[in-house]
Amino acid sequence: MAVSSSLSKTLKPSFAPTRTIFNCKTSPSSYLKTPLNLKPQPLSLLFASHKSNPKPQINPLRRPIRSLFTGIVEEMGEVRHLGFADGGGFTMSIHAKTVLEDVNLGDSISVNGTCLTVTQFDTQIAEFTVGLSPETLRKTSLIELETGSLVNLERALRPSTRMGGHFVQGHVDGTGEIVSTKVEGDSLWVKVRTAPELLKYIVPKGFIAVDGTSLTVVKVFDEEKCFNFMLVAYTQQKVVISLKKVGQKVNLEVDILGKYVERLLSSGFVNAIKSS
Repeated sequence: MAVSSSLSKTLKPSFAPTRTIFNCKTSPSSYLKTPLNLKPQPLSLLFASHKSNPKPQINPLRRPIRSLFTGIVEEMGEVRHLGFADGGGFTMSIHAKTVLEDVNLGDSISVNGTCLTVTQFDTQIAEFTVGLSPETLRKTSLIELETGSLVNLERALRPSTRMGGHFVQGHVDGTGEIVSTKVEGDSLWVKVRTAPELLKYIVPKGFIAVDGTSLTVVKVFDEEKCFNFMLVAYTQQKVVISLKKVGQKVNLEVDILGKYVERLLSSGFVNAIKSS
């Protein structure tokens, strides 16, 4: 199933299912509350009609590091429901299997590279729910999602987990736009344009997380404000990037090491060492 780029399609009204809802008293494996009576509107309209909460809130994209990911996508999930949360903000329910094997309330799951918290889940119907703040929708490509969209999923890293990619925080730095794709053999070249503020951290042969997928940058085109990477055949089958079209957005998280180096240099740390 391809990821749709349309923001004008309405949510299908069939997402208010008639099913038995379990709670912790009736079934220990299910913590999904009764579904909200959501209006059949696209996420963009829900976001546009949302009234901001005057209470101060922590930016979920810049919260303290409590979870880490590797950028190795475990599975692709399917968005089942989108709508308003009870206390403001938005909710998104996703059908998945692998990430629900040992899920608990409050767990962190990377959804297209965005670290989100599990607020509800039901293992019997293989579905979990996360909250989305207005800031998350402004800063990420999640606003383009609609029911039926596929998303990359990865559980937070454990001490016993093999480190197959690189350290990914799930704190999206910004978005990029796919400007071209090109097939070469069974591989796929993807070229992405992004803001100069992010491009300065992107280097050839360096790591970058694109929609939560750990990838190696091939080239950087400073004049075009672009960079490219290649997806081998196996990766194309396991992540959503290959399903996206030119013009669609992708979430980007640059390698955190570059930010630390910049911070040290700008603080005069190197000069202090030289003079000591």
